[in-house]
Amino acid sequence: MLINNQSIAIVGGGPGGLTLARLLQLKGADVKVFERDLNKNARVQGAPLDLHDDSGLAAIRKANLLEGFKQNYLVGADRELIVNENAEIFFSDHDSKPEEDFGHQHFRPEIDRGTLRKILLESLQPGTVIWDSHFVSMEKLNEGWFLYFKNNTTAYADIVIACDGANSKIRPYITDSKAFYTGITMFEGNILQAEENAPNVNAILKEGKIMAFGNQKNLLMGQKGNGDIGFYASFKTNENWATNNGLDYNDKAQIVNWFKSAYPEWNPIWLELFENAETPFIPRPIYCIPFDQSWEAQSNVTMIGDAAHVMPPFAGEGVNMAMLDALELSECLTSDQYETLQEAISVYEIRMRKRAAIAAKESLDNGELMHAENALENMLNFFNDPHE
Repeated sequence: MLINNQSIAIVGGGPGGLTLARLLQLKGADVKVFERDLNKNARVQGAPLDLHDDSGLAAIRKANLLEGFKQNYLVGADRELIVNENAEIFFSDHDSKPEEDFGHQHFRPEIDRGTLRKILLESLQPGTVIWDSHFVSMEKLNEGWFLYFKNNTTAYADIVIACDGANSKIRPYITDSKAFYTGITMFEGNILQAEENAPNVNAILKEGKIMAFGNQKNLLMGQKGNGDIGFYASFKTNENWATNNGLDYNDKAQIVNWFKSAYPEWNPIWLELFENAETPFIPRPIYCIPFDQSWEAQSNVTMIGDAAHVMPPFAGEGVNMAMLDALELSECLTSDQYETLQEAISVYEIRMRKRAAIAAKESLDNGELMHAENALENMLNFFNDPHE
C-alpha cells in the first residue's frame, strides 16, 4: 500500500475530513485530523444534511457506519413545503410522499450535522482529532510538510489533505484557481426550542423543510432533531454586502429592521424568525468553482470538499460531494494499482474535478431559478416533475 509508513495530516474536521480519516484508519493508515474548533461542542451546527445514496450514503456504508446512521437519521425531515411570501402553501408532500427506504435511488435521509459529526468522531481511534488546531501555514520539509497552527503548535506529515472548507488556506499550495462570487448571499439564523420561541412558523414547518419564494428572494428553513430551526434568508446582492451593510450581527433589533426593509412585501409571520433567533446572525456570500479548473497533481498534498470545489448549496450536493471525495481518495491512496502517490492523487483529482464541475453547474443553475422573478413557478415545476 502506497501510504504504508506515511503519516497523514487531514486539516479540517467536517464531515468530509472525518469520513476520510475513518476510511483510511480502516485500512491501517497513520492519520491525524487537525481541527480549528476548541472541542467537539464548540459551536452550533447548521441545518440538517440530506445524504444521497450514490455519494454520502455510499461513504457511510464503506465506513461501516450505516447502522449507526439508521438509528439517528431524522425520519420525515425530508418532507417539503413550498410557499410564497405570504406563507400560502403551493406544494406539500407531507401526506403524499412515496414510501422510500435505504437503497432506493431517490431516498435522501436527513441527519443533524452535529449527530453525523458525533457518529464519525466516535468511529475514530482515540486521539485522532487534535482540537484547537487552527492552520496558519506549512512549508516543505524533506519529503513531507511542516505545519504551523495559531496556538503555536506544529506538526509534521508526509501527506497533507486539505478539508478546511471554502476559505481553505491549503488550496493555494495546490492551485492559483479561485472561486467566483455567484451574486447570492445567504443570511443564517438559528432558533432554539422553536415550538416555544417561533410557534407560528414551527406549526407550518411540521418537522420538515420550507422553501419560501417571493420578489426574487427566498427564506429556506429546516427543523433539527432537537426542535431547533435553522433558517436562511437568501437574496441577490453585491459581493461585499456582508462587510459594508453597517449591520451589527449581534443586534437583533437591527436585523429585524433590516428584514422589514429588505423583504417589505413579506408576511409579518416571518418576522418571528428574526425576532427570536440567537445572535450572532451569520452572513454567507455564496461562491462557486470555475467549471474548468485544473492543476498538476502533487505527490504529498491534495484536497477534498469545499476546499476543492466550493459550490452553491442549491442542489444539496456539498456534503455529498465531500464524502464521495473522501471515499474515492481513500480508495486511490490504498489501491495497489498505482505505482506512485502522485499517480494515485492525480487519478482522484481528475475524477473529482469532472464530477464537481457537473454538480457545481447544476447548483448554480438552481440558484438562478430560485432567485428569478418566477422562482415560485420554477420550483413548483421542479418538484412536480415526475422524472425528478
